[in-house]
Amino acid sequence: MPLTRYEFDQAYIDRLIGRDSDTERHFVRYFGDLLNLKLRTRLRSPALVEDARQETFRRVLTTLKEKGGLASAGSLGAFVNGVCNNVLFETYRAGGRADQLAEDHDPPDEGRATVEAGLISAEQRGRVQQALASLPDKERQILRWLFFEERDKDEICRELNVDRNYLRVLVHRAKARFRDRFLEE
Repeated sequence: MPLTRYEFDQAYIDRLIGRDSDTERHFVRYFGDLLNLKLRTRLRSPALVEDARQETFRRVLTTLKEKGGLASAGSLGAFVNGVCNNVLFETYRAGGRADQLAEDHDPPDEGRATVEAGLISAEQRGRVQQALASLPDKERQILRWLFFEERDKDEICRELNVDRNYLRVLVHRAKARFRDRFLEE
């Protein structure tokens, strides 16, 4: 049976808020079919589809009943779609949550560094130290303060007697020179 298409105007919204049975039936059938199409492609079970569909309807009707709930009656379709998107994202987040591990949980050994990885990282540390040592004192000190000692930038500005904008320039220059020296090694 084809759906009778009402104009989505303020009169339609008023009938929906006033619980007109024909308007409610039309609203649920019209948007229910569209929501089913959308939700079935994105959710893995019929129960989740139905829950998301019902939650979308609940939120839309609640918002419509609030004073000033929908700015333009003509945007009802876009509003229903937007609410459905929000419900979908919340469903994804709820489904993606994992339980916390126990305090005594010991991760498997396969995540630990191998001897080969340890040698490679030691070699990389040596290259970093050589590149740092080849920099001018001021640039080496700025990089050490920022990346090894993790000092506050305002503190570094006071130490060097410069403002934040000029510190940004100094850091950019020091990083560029470090990058060049590191690649030369």
